[in-house]
Amino acid sequence: MSFDQEWASVRSTSTANVGMRLNQVAPEPGGGGGGNADLSVDQDKLGAIGSAAYALHGRLVKDGNHARTSTTEAATGLSSNGFLTGSAMTTVQETWGSQLNTLLDACANISNHLDYSAASHAKEEADITAALSASKINEYLK
Repeated sequence: MSFDQEWASVRSTSTANVGMRLNQVAPEPGGGGGGNADLSVDQDKLGAIGSAAYALHGRLVKDGNHARTSTTEAATGLSSNGFLTGSAMTTVQETWGSQLNTLLDACANISNHLDYSAASHAKEEADITAALSASKINEYLK
């Protein structure tokens, strides 16, 4: 079998098996459409996700550019010797840098927004508790 025939066979097989697959977690009790419509925030879960995003950000800052120097040197050497691969490597390096910065920004935003959400929810919870306590006092004064 030639490469072209094998490639066509593989392509047709892969496109025939394409379908939408969604990863899903079993719904927790009391969520969406159930009898419990209360909003709840699990501070531990928010904290764990925020910590994971912060840790990933730190690892990406440290490890995301470890090949930059050697890639730049290789690209320069190849380009100076007339190889088109050098300019392609430069393009790859620039694209990697752009994508890395986007991912770093996303991790920072996730971490910061979860910290803000947790603090905001805790403040709102305290305000609601105080308001409910005050309304109970008002009932006794009537």
